[in-house]
Amino acid sequence: MEKPIVLREVAQRDVRAVVDHYLQEAGPDIALGFIDALQSTYQAIAAHPALGSPRYASELTLPGLRSVATKGFPYLVFYIDRDDHVDVWRVLHGRRDIPSRMREPEA
Repeated sequence: MEKPIVLREVAQRDVRAVVDHYLQEAGPDIALGFIDALQSTYQAIAAHPALGSPRYASELTLPGLRSVATKGFPYLVFYIDRDDHVDVWRVLHGRRDIPSRMREPEA
């Protein structure tokens, strides 16, 4: 059974920023490729929430936090599997300072 994917507002902003970046720097085909890769990642997480790596959960003191890479792009989807949905916290570039970016306020 697939769970619904619910993006937090900050995750939605992350995605918009990435798409805008690709549109400006690489063109619409790359931006659409990123969106397709992200949708595939969401589908995989919805079907198999335990799929992701728990690598950052203890470092960030966020029990249950997992991450999955988007295929073909350097972005990670950070999420927590809830009883009734998958809670997507952030979509971040894998080569950035993940701990500091995850601690950024949501506002």
